[in-house]
Amino acid sequence: MAIYDAYIVRMQDYVEALRAQGRPVSEVFCPTSTPDLVAGLPFAVGPGANPGVILRSDTFLELGNPEAGSCAFVLWTDTPELVRNGRMSLIGPDIPDCPGTSLPFGQVIVVGGRELDEGVQERLDQAQFVADQIEGYMIRGASQHIWSRVSRQVAQKGFRFGTLAEALMVIFRSQVPAIETVEVLFVTSAREDLAPLDDIEEQVRKIARNIVSENWKARGVDLAECTFGWDCASCPDKEICDDIRDIIKIRKAGDTTDKAA
Repeated sequence: MAIYDAYIVRMQDYVEALRAQGRPVSEVFCPTSTPDLVAGLPFAVGPGANPGVILRSDTFLELGNPEAGSCAFVLWTDTPELVRNGRMSLIGPDIPDCPGTSLPFGQVIVVGGRELDEGVQERLDQAQFVADQIEGYMIRGASQHIWSRVSRQVAQKGFRFGTLAEALMVIFRSQVPAIETVEVLFVTSAREDLAPLDDIEEQVRKIARNIVSENWKARGVDLAECTFGWDCASCPDKEICDDIRDIIKIRKAGDTTDKAA
């Protein structure tokens, strides 16, 4: 049993509780292979797919503005059967239905794979902040939560939460090949509906932080001295940490050579 399995069950209970309260819950099942996912997308996915800033004048919809509320995290399990592969669940309105608005935004990505373990935690945490990898989709802020924009141009191509889920599935599978199953939950109904997710996220974030800290300690770096958090992708000191990491690799390689000699 993986450390997040209980939280996966809590996520399922969360969706059913909102359904019982009358919240609109819709589900679609996306393709389960990367080639089929890519073939069905009406926009580009991959490094450099979104080359520029999306200005307010070019924005169709904003998600997760601090005033609207935002919550995002990743759960993983080494029991892939716990994950309903390819499912995208949406609680609230879809993107085409809300032009010119700003919606609260909850995003939970659940992945499963028999070979997944604590070593993939950092890669999974960073993968959710997709940077420039989805055409017409820009994340404005990602230090803790996702605040993003969808461009008018990509909205005209059919960008919706179903296709966003497919794009995320492509990115996660490409960055962590050990992933066998993926499902995605989006919440846009109301800020108060994010409150239960916030509670789960706080606990998940603590666990993730501890896992990443232990992983880095094994490499000779103490994250207790880091004040930015575990979102290395958007950290202003990332270049410095990368240099430290390279030095550690060189030093370890030298130690191995010396011992062999």
